[in-house]
Amino acid sequence: MRIARFSIDGNVAFGAVEGEKQDELVLDIIKGIPFADFELSGTKVPVSKVRLLPPVLPNKVVAFGRNYADHAKELGNEVPDAPFAFFKPATSVIGPGDEIQYPSFSQDVHHEAELAVVIGRLCREVPRERVKDVIFGYTCANDVTARDVQKREKQWARAKGFDTSCPLGPWVETGLDVERASDLTIQLTVNGEQRQLGRTSEMTHSIEDLVVNISEAMTLLPGDVILTGTPAGVGPLHVGDEVAVTIEGIGTLTNKVVKRG
Repeated sequence: MRIARFSIDGNVAFGAVEGEKQDELVLDIIKGIPFADFELSGTKVPVSKVRLLPPVLPNKVVAFGRNYADHAKELGNEVPDAPFAFFKPATSVIGPGDEIQYPSFSQDVHHEAELAVVIGRLCREVPRERVKDVIFGYTCANDVTARDVQKREKQWARAKGFDTSCPLGPWVETGLDVERASDLTIQLTVNGEQRQLGRTSEMTHSIEDLVVNISEAMTLLPGDVILTGTPAGVGPLHVGDEVAVTIEGIGTLTNKVVKRG
């Protein structure tokens, strides 16, 4: 099931996305919230009549760096022996169609297409065999990065945590199991030109590795997001660019880059 979060007439709701063709998609509005038992209301609205929002509002976004060997190599970095985590604040999250605001303190902002894992229940110290039980689903992400700032500053907080640096969407796909999610095509285009192409099977540390690693240290809450790393091909974005992340079996997340006002 594809679960979207949307606004219509000033109201925010969740809905199950039905249909295949983009111009024919409809939302069956959910009674309640998707992280608990819910029912479909039967009240349907075309996706074209609503504004899609970030599919979740995470308490925290835990991101893992250098988790694809070719990406680490292209930036001259070693592949870490253990998962390497950092955070993107909730204020960095935007949804499909929202604008990525080019930060005033950077002259070299890059795209990074990523598979995002959405946590479905409160959990801590998750054993490997139970990882599948705590995952709600998967969505597309773009770990937008001020590369020059990342290189210059020892901490990545500003380089990867600035406002609008974490597009998520367009919805959460709940029908993928961990095994299937671990071998999906992931690609990114800028103005229709392909920049990144890889498979999630190229991850150095698996989805299970990442969930086990971070849950050893902290409690994960429903709606929290884990970014799993990016394949090779990262590169610069410029004001006016349209960037699209597409992941097999999930969908396409599209955003435009604008000058920060």
